[in-house]
Amino acid sequence: MRLPLTALCTLIALLVAMPVFSVGANLLAGGTGETWRHLVDTVLLEYISNSVLLCLGVGLGVASVGTGAAWLAVLHEFPGRRQFEWLLLLPMAMPAYVLAYAYTDFLQFVGPVQTGLREYFGWSRGDYWFPDVRSLGGAIVLFTCVLYPYVYLLVRTAFLERAGGMIEAAQVLGLSPARAFFKVSIPLARPAIAAGMALALMETLADYGTVAYFALPTFTTGIYRAWFSLGDRVAAAQLAGCLLGFVLLLLVLEQASRGQARYHDTSGRRRAVRQQLQGLPAVLAVLGCLLPIGIGFLLPAGLLLRLALGEEGSAFGPRFLDLARNSLTLALSAALVAAGLALLVAYGARYGTRNRQPLARWAARLAGLGYAVPGSVIAVGVLIPVTRLDHVLAGWWQQSFGTHPGLILTGGIAALVYAYVARFLSVALQSLESGMSRITVSMDDASRSLGCGQGETLWRVHLPLLRGSLLTATLLVFVDVMKELPATLVMRPFNFDTLATQTYTLAADERLAEASSPALAIVVVGILPIILLARQIARGRAAAGC
Repeated sequence: MRLPLTALCTLIALLVAMPVFSVGANLLAGGTGETWRHLVDTVLLEYISNSVLLCLGVGLGVASVGTGAAWLAVLHEFPGRRQFEWLLLLPMAMPAYVLAYAYTDFLQFVGPVQTGLREYFGWSRGDYWFPDVRSLGGAIVLFTCVLYPYVYLLVRTAFLERAGGMIEAAQVLGLSPARAFFKVSIPLARPAIAAGMALALMETLADYGTVAYFALPTFTTGIYRAWFSLGDRVAAAQLAGCLLGFVLLLLVLEQASRGQARYHDTSGRRRAVRQQLQGLPAVLAVLGCLLPIGIGFLLPAGLLLRLALGEEGSAFGPRFLDLARNSLTLALSAALVAAGLALLVAYGARYGTRNRQPLARWAARLAGLGYAVPGSVIAVGVLIPVTRLDHVLAGWWQQSFGTHPGLILTGGIAALVYAYVARFLSVALQSLESGMSRITVSMDDASRSLGCGQGETLWRVHLPLLRGSLLTATLLVFVDVMKELPATLVMRPFNFDTLATQTYTLAADERLAEASSPALAIVVVGILPIILLARQIARGRAAAGC
């Protein structure tokens, strides 16, 4: 069964990676000269400049906030430190576009902040200046607030794994704790910082809801405009290819900047002794942890709840139930398909590694390619070939049965589920590969000695041991699909809305109070993986005895 399993994993990987290949195949296609001339004369320079500035600002922001939070939580002792370790993850549950809607309502001219200032000081419109949240600077701040946990998680692990001997040696040599942090801890954690920044920047470039609501032209909004406003799918694919190239360029530049540097720690595995903070330093540490949590989660969650329960809020009526049903249907379908396919690919990669079959291992890497690709790129890459296939199937059906079936794949949710699986299969794959790494090879050998084939071994041995990892994989994909906006906006069937698309549509119409209920539901669902991560942190702390 080795060959069929390898062939099956390769087929799955090719199908999942097909949207990326589809985008690449259109890069040199002709017939888009008029569209490109229009883009060059009008908005292309803005796409490039806004995307670059957004990446620079968000990269510096998430690196600073995430690394600082990890430094406080790991290397210091102060009141509430253990609770802050997992509370700092809460902003991950808040999609950036939801945060944008909440703060726009809070900080706009008729919002409570400016209204309170005018009433307190007796000001009128022209008497004061107030920063505009719907700007490039506002977008950078909001992206930083919701994406810094990517850096925090990885840098926290790096700080925990670095031996305390190096920090203590630096202090013995006369470095203060602050200088030791910059001279020793930061350089050793650089790969983790870079990896967290890369994840945050990919999420930034993939975002559509925030930049569209703030009227910031970026590559993502350009793809949507070329597809729907200009009606040029090939040009949209070419813009998507440019965006994909931009993501790859960020990764290559960071890797090249490291040069031949190495980041090994050979000073032993003794953990650094946490510095006890008291008095004013302890208060500042608590405030330093509370600030990103408050801005990135607590305040916007409270604002959404106030709007949802207010007189103008739509609360949770029949329309909300329809949206929730649509979102749950899509998310559950994609999560189950992704978890099942990831199980097969991870199992094939395990056997490929053991039996020296590199094709299965490469298939696993290829299947995980989609997570680095923005949802808008995946949507374009899916729609171009699937639409052509739809027309072929419709023509065959009409010739065979004399009736026109309509759009079989793109007219329903099948193509959309396919796009979700291509985008988020990597999330499920990483979870299952981690679970399989804890299953010893001797279990496979014992199964084979008892006459079980690969399929039976997977069913009777691996699957019972992977229940937790399989559940985690399903949950993570489920939550990601619930929050996904760009692919859903591009590919959803006619008159088919989800919580995410309804939130965006209502907010775009400035009906922020009505958008609060679906937005709040997305946030509540997003808390589920935070609970899983908090439990892992608690188990890791217990195992380490700290």
